[in-house]
Amino acid sequence: MKHMMLHALLGLAGALLITSPTSAQTKWNLPAAYPAENYQTENLNFFAKQVADGSGGALVITVHPNASLFKAPEIKRAVQTGQAQVGEVIMSLHENEDALYGLDVIPFLATSFEQARKLWEIQKPAIEKKLAAQGMVLLYAVAWPPQGIFSKTEINKLADMKGLKFRTYNVGTTRIAELTGAQPVTIQAAELSQALATGVVTAFMSAGPTGAEVKAWESVSYFYDVQGWIPKQMVFANRAALDALPKSTRDVVLQAARAAEERGWKVAQEKTKSSLELLAGKGMKIVPPSGALASDLQKIGEQLTGDWVKKAGNDGKAILDAYRNK
Repeated sequence: MKHMMLHALLGLAGALLITSPTSAQTKWNLPAAYPAENYQTENLNFFAKQVADGSGGALVITVHPNASLFKAPEIKRAVQTGQAQVGEVIMSLHENEDALYGLDVIPFLATSFEQARKLWEIQKPAIEKKLAAQGMVLLYAVAWPPQGIFSKTEINKLADMKGLKFRTYNVGTTRIAELTGAQPVTIQAAELSQALATGVVTAFMSAGPTGAEVKAWESVSYFYDVQGWIPKQMVFANRAALDALPKSTRDVVLQAARAAEERGWKVAQEKTKSSLELLAGKGMKIVPPSGALASDLQKIGEQLTGDWVKKAGNDGKAILDAYRNK
């Protein structure tokens, strides 16, 4: 009798094991372009943890940092085709595909976090529509700190940028290089550290945390706090993969995404201050732009805004007008 009960209990335990959430577990891959220590990647990991916890382990998202699964320019396509279920990329990387992706990197259009958040609220529906047309769903977006100029040499006026090996990664940075007479060098984030160390790049525009990650102080001496623009990382999912989830799990993903966006924007502001303090502590000179440099960069901003409107057409102009009039 005892043996029969034992067998019955073991059988019940086996049945429970087979029908447990673990056996029905769904696994997603999330390719990301930045190092594991970057706050954007840390935010992705926290997002993945909240999804796993909230779904009781039904959905597990593995974050692949530092372009280890796909290079940055390949991530969006990988998600669109289902090679990855979710991905993260800097939005402006796809400005060549559609100008609307480059709105947040128009120089000197939105230079504070408050302005950048307002711009995002106006830009967001258009980005959602673009992604939806390609079978994807926007989950959230997080700002970077304001962009400044890292340089090996002093830059007191625009002419001082002539001939610098200037790192570019999107349409806007390429145009800045062209307009300043700098030499454009296309380098993605994962390759920047080596490019600086080998002298392939001698100047670049980025945020303080990126400078800290690549140990910019080992190769360049100056950070000009020009607050050029506040770009964003966008995180998006394959629509079919998201729709295949049970509604309860899908709701967990969307709730975790909302939390990740709020958390990310807050951390971005904290990192702005702490990263510049770190760079200064390592001996870099953190300086505001001279009047001449600020004026010259403002003119470039106005020119690039005009260029952007021509590319973006009526839809882009309407979004820009809505931002300026809000």
